[in-house]
Amino acid sequence: MDEIKKIRNIGIIAHIDAGKTTTTERLLFYTGKTYKIGEVDEGTAVMDWMDQEKERGITIFAAATTCYWKNYRINIIDTPGHVDFTVEVERALRVLDGAITIFCGVGGVQPQSETVWRQSSKYNIPRLIYINKMDRTGADFFRVIKEIDQKLHVSPLILHLPVFSGDDFQGIVDIVKGKTIFYPSEDERVVIEKEIPENIREEFINHRNILIEKTADIDEKIMKKYLDGEDINTSDLKYAIRKGTLGCKFFPLFCGASLRNKGTLLLLDAIVDYLPSPVDRGQIEGINPLNGERTGRFPSEEEKLSMYAFKVYNEPHKGRMVYTRVYSGILKRGYSVYNWTRNCKERIMKIFEVHADRYYEKEEAIAGDIVAIAGLKKSYTGDTIADKDNPILFEKLEFPEPVIYVSIEPKTQSEQDKVYGALLKIAEEDPTIKIKVDEETGQTILMGMGELHIEVIAERLRREYKLNVRVGKPEVAYRETITIVAKGEGKFIKKGTEKDRGHYGHVVLMVEPLPRGEKFAFENLVGESKIPAQFITPIEEGIYEAMECGVLLGVPVVDVKVKLIDGSYHPVDSNEIAYKIAASMAFMDACRKAVPVILEPIMKIELSVPEEFLGETLADFNIRNGKIEQIKTHSGFKIVDGYVPLRNIFGYATVLRSLTQGRGSYIIEPLYYEVVPETEMKKIISR
Repeated sequence: MDEIKKIRNIGIIAHIDAGKTTTTERLLFYTGKTYKIGEVDEGTAVMDWMDQEKERGITIFAAATTCYWKNYRINIIDTPGHVDFTVEVERALRVLDGAITIFCGVGGVQPQSETVWRQSSKYNIPRLIYINKMDRTGADFFRVIKEIDQKLHVSPLILHLPVFSGDDFQGIVDIVKGKTIFYPSEDERVVIEKEIPENIREEFINHRNILIEKTADIDEKIMKKYLDGEDINTSDLKYAIRKGTLGCKFFPLFCGASLRNKGTLLLLDAIVDYLPSPVDRGQIEGINPLNGERTGRFPSEEEKLSMYAFKVYNEPHKGRMVYTRVYSGILKRGYSVYNWTRNCKERIMKIFEVHADRYYEKEEAIAGDIVAIAGLKKSYTGDTIADKDNPILFEKLEFPEPVIYVSIEPKTQSEQDKVYGALLKIAEEDPTIKIKVDEETGQTILMGMGELHIEVIAERLRREYKLNVRVGKPEVAYRETITIVAKGEGKFIKKGTEKDRGHYGHVVLMVEPLPRGEKFAFENLVGESKIPAQFITPIEEGIYEAMECGVLLGVPVVDVKVKLIDGSYHPVDSNEIAYKIAASMAFMDACRKAVPVILEPIMKIELSVPEEFLGETLADFNIRNGKIEQIKTHSGFKIVDGYVPLRNIFGYATVLRSLTQGRGSYIIEPLYYEVVPETEMKKIISR
């Protein structure tokens, strides 16, 4: 148990270019994990090991590593900041105990910052806040704090204050210790501690008092000392801060400049001091798949084995690796385990500690560990693997639906099967990818989260799988839905012969619209005298399959409730296949009568343009049916927040560069689906 208490499973999360990987590289260097600091801009970052990551200067895959600080084991996952790879953040957060959210001292709370904060709140993860890039021109510590308060609705617990000499970031006031730390060189281990400078002493006292008041609210010892006018020592404060952080009562805030080696050692101390161990997070809840009852596992070596698969990666040399978080018990090489999600046996061939793209074999893993496993052939992202005699099923991950698609085909027909096989492997790793074959044209269709997402996959095919592919023009992944209640009937009746039995399926359905985002609901309103119980599941399956191909564009149907209201059966000829086909026919019949419409993805967009180009940019944005939510001024740039249909934004990067002499940029992320205007719908259908 003591060993597990000294484990920290943390994620580094932030908007793109806030400094996640740069910060992680410092954590690795100062803990002795690496002998040289890797730099993102130079393509030498250890955590950005993939060629595309080095070339693009961004993180694409969440990279895991382990380092040690003051006898604590810190498992770190460095996540991507680009919205196209949000699945990497989601599945990392699912298995982590704590996180460091990084904000750029200049950029503040940016769109993806809000997304990752929302994701981590969903899993109730304790977080530290780190305001990075305090050395950059335009960095404003208190403006970022104000944005955190306004946009994230969080009042952070300020534990650091930046110290400047003119515009030069010199050091940090540590409010808990009551000292100022100066960095005279590029080596962060060389520091000079001084008393608080007079010019910020009043500010320090103010924030120290706020800290004491906030911690007094949750800790009786500090409250008593505060009321009695006694001195509150550092250890008492740290205990109370930790207590509040673990309960997500507040989020300690730090600052620094990772690229200049200022503040990251203090961040390491904060990880150990304030973020939870697996024991602090307590029992993880699940259900017993055999009886549906709630059950749980406590993070202890004495408990029966349970773990959660959160990522699959096909490593070129070692084969299929399944990244797992061990929640309870001990996992050893050669163990036979059971996948309760898929009801199948698996065998643990090898266990690896992961350091980016390197794997170090180990004999066992204990509760709290994050490891990669070789030998799991039937396990996928979101699966629960546990002891055969002690069933448990943890909550599965939910992934967003793709919003764009492209045709992707080899340059030579002989490689068609190879391309499809490689795409299946990539889709196994990334659950936000979908692949299908167009029955009419025979083309392979690749669906993803954005243009960059598709680009990266195509590049992986070329580099990793040595396949030359042509990628079609991006298309919007439309959806269909209905607008009124309607009834549909389906009959599948074939008379039997002497050799073959007949088929009889007869179904009457009622369809009605659901609120946006509800997807699908099914209700059975018929008794067994009309349709026996064993045919209800095939009917539901038939409806679900029919929903994959709508009546207007042949795209998936969403947000529909289906009621089974009538039908009949034949005592001899009725079978599952007949009811499945009849249900599919009835659903299509009802949808045609229910005034179907097309839905399109609406994207949240943040435009950043120099002030002098705002007029031309907004004029173009309006032509694209964009809606402006607000316009802010920031460091000589205008920041435009708004919404725009995805169909009008393909290729926008080139247009924006042209309008702003290469100085404008934008970030988009899927927000919701909305009904396409009637005039546009006619154009889309007639294509």
